Amino acid sequence: MDVAVRKLTLERLGLERFGAVHENLPPARLAEAAVRRREGMLAENGALVAQTGKRTGRSPKDKFIVEDDLTRDRVAWGAVNKPFSSEAFEAILEKATDYLGNLEEFYVIDAHAGADPRYRLNVQVVTEYAWHALFAKQLFRRPSREELEDFEPEWTVLSVPGFLAEPDEDGTNSETFVAVDFSRKVVLICGTGYAGEIKKSIFSVLNFVLPTEHGVFPMHCSANVGEEDDVALFFGLSGTGKTTLSADPERRLIGDDEHGWSDEGVFNFEGGCYAKTIDLSPEKEPQIYNAIRFGAVLENVGMERQSRAVDYEDRLITENTRVAYPLEYIDNSVPDGRGGHPDAVLFLTADAFGVLPPISALTPEQAAYYFLSGYTAKLAGTEADMENEVEATFSTCFGAPFLPLPATTYSTMLSEKLKEHGTRCYLINTGWSGGPYGVGSRIDISDTRRMVRAVIGGELDKAETRKDPNFGLNVPVEVPGVDASVLDPRETWADKEAYDKQAKDLAGRFAENFKKFEGEVSAEVKESGPTA
Repeated sequence: MDVAVRKLTLERLGLERFGAVHENLPPARLAEAAVRRREGMLAENGALVAQTGKRTGRSPKDKFIVEDDLTRDRVAWGAVNKPFSSEAFEAILEKATDYLGNLEEFYVIDAHAGADPRYRLNVQVVTEYAWHALFAKQLFRRPSREELEDFEPEWTVLSVPGFLAEPDEDGTNSETFVAVDFSRKVVLICGTGYAGEIKKSIFSVLNFVLPTEHGVFPMHCSANVGEEDDVALFFGLSGTGKTTLSADPERRLIGDDEHGWSDEGVFNFEGGCYAKTIDLSPEKEPQIYNAIRFGAVLENVGMERQSRAVDYEDRLITENTRVAYPLEYIDNSVPDGRGGHPDAVLFLTADAFGVLPPISALTPEQAAYYFLSGYTAKLAGTEADMENEVEATFSTCFGAPFLPLPATTYSTMLSEKLKEHGTRCYLINTGWSGGPYGVGSRIDISDTRRMVRAVIGGELDKAETRKDPNFGLNVPVEVPGVDASVLDPRETWADKEAYDKQAKDLAGRFAENFKKFEGEVSAEVKESGPTA
């Protein structure tokens, strides 16, 4: 981008004066800058290790959408999509840009969001941290040199962790503020060093733009493809295994976290992966482990300062330790980030209460029910302000924090896609067995991988199933390579009465949560859920 275009771009934010602008630096120079500025240190494996500060996860209570003529009648306002006035946003944006303009230096990354050229967004990330620029460089799709020559950003993400909002004056909930302005096409992130806010904000943007402007179904899922061009999608919230299970050595990775499903197939929104690293090992997750090298960014991961050896079991800062790396660090990734229409859709849940079956075949009605429910159980550290060690979470469409439109907009698009392409759907529990978190143990990843491969390979299409008495799910009696005792969660508990009590409790939570959809779905969908 030439100086004139850059100047106009920065002036769009209200910047009339500013210090040194480091634009589109390569990863090596960004890593050097982060070390020079004492933002992080290089680990023994070459990755940059940085800490996010007070906020070690997303801050959902501090996220807003600017309410104006464009959003007023389209956005599903509520606890997730909280309105913020255009005038108040403009005032905070002016203060944030004044803060940025007074810095000695800051960083700019120009990138694409979306692998399909028909639907991609040109995004410019402006941030005060070199390591945030490296994060953005690796996670968004990287334009070619030729594309950068005349790159004109449609959206700007301004990330200024050092600028703190003043709740009494600015109308925010805290010193942290994350807001999307669809009319100005600006995202403002301040008061938090958690880099995940950068990528998730653009995901929220695409979840608004793609359905309303292009009729494309946006999805919080990972995707991979086999030798027969058979595409599989993995839906699930943080910690359920999307990244782990889609990074299969026997299949090619299309993308890690966010995709669109168009009339031609699926396409990745990103150019990288953002994986959890807690308890990471080369035995269980070799592709992710081997992707952590120079150019990767480790967030809040423990490291011995003298040897620079990384400790993936270290929970001192948070359970929500992360790594960001470019997609090409996975050996068998799909460079163009695109695939055909999916043959299989898997809903992933990490049930920390230990009562859901590890695998269940879903009817179309059950698929709608469990997609709208979006259940998992989160552990402390995934989000800021969690009060309990384990919390049941029902996140609509496995991505409620990022869905600006009404839930049925997305569930209807999924149902239409499944029917149109005859895609089979399964619920996979990657959580606990033999008891809840703290008593039982996590379902072995090798067993989960065998179940997933059986689904994708069509081995369970005609398998005998049993009906789960609490959740009404169709549970395969046998899965090749998996001990049959694993498939019945009740049998894995030593205290059967405790299991029955916990299962009924969770079934009741499903029923209570689904009440808000009862007037929007068919009787068949409503009745396909758990029996409370």
